[in-house]
Amino acid sequence: MSSVEAIQVAFARAWGEIGAAWGVAPSTAAVQGYLLAHGGPLTEPEVRRALGMSHRAASLALVQCEEWGLVRRAEAPRRSGQRGPAAVAWVVVGDHWEWFRRVAAARRARETDPVLPVIERCVADARAAGPEAADLQERLAALLEFVRRFDRGVEVFVRGDPAAIERLFLALDRLRPDSVDSLWRMIGTLDADELSSALTTLAKLPPPAVRRLVAVADSAAMRKLLGIG
Repeated sequence: MSSVEAIQVAFARAWGEIGAAWGVAPSTAAVQGYLLAHGGPLTEPEVRRALGMSHRAASLALVQCEEWGLVRRAEAPRRSGQRGPAAVAWVVVGDHWEWFRRVAAARRARETDPVLPVIERCVADARAAGPEAADLQERLAALLEFVRRFDRGVEVFVRGDPAAIERLFLALDRLRPDSVDSLWRMIGTLDADELSSALTTLAKLPPPAVRRLVAVADSAAMRKLLGIG
């Protein structure tokens, strides 16, 4: 095994261990990790031999990777040996933000969506049980509201175009810590309706108008008028 291949396999195994924290089966994450490091295209036998997996395990992992949106089938089959016909080849989804968005969407569908009906049913049961279950109903209703809002937040995030998501994270990466703290303080002082109204208004503006608005807001005259130095 070459040093390059050894690094690729080591990365795949480490990626498989990390995948469990994301709710992805280790073997599935390992296959994605190997394709991430290798680039592909690779056939199932090539993946199997590299990671020491059985045919069944490698095939299942590739199918699950495809279901998660982590890999896709190559346009042309590939011959992985000197004998036998060409086989289906796989390539990793190279846009990291795209597969990250797909994993978030898949986790929402697999984890958050199924739990909502369960909590709703328990809230209804507690309500039907009468006064003796009033405290339980209140606790479960608060949990239901939290899960609904969290689910909505994830939905808003995964609706984004991968390029837009990347640009948002790039902007956040460039914010100074004091600016981040100021933003959180500002959000904490605004009413939810006020904040929603401000975001709705901003969403209606075309990009050129937003750029002009930011330029005006950052001008010396406007800063002096607003009393912010």
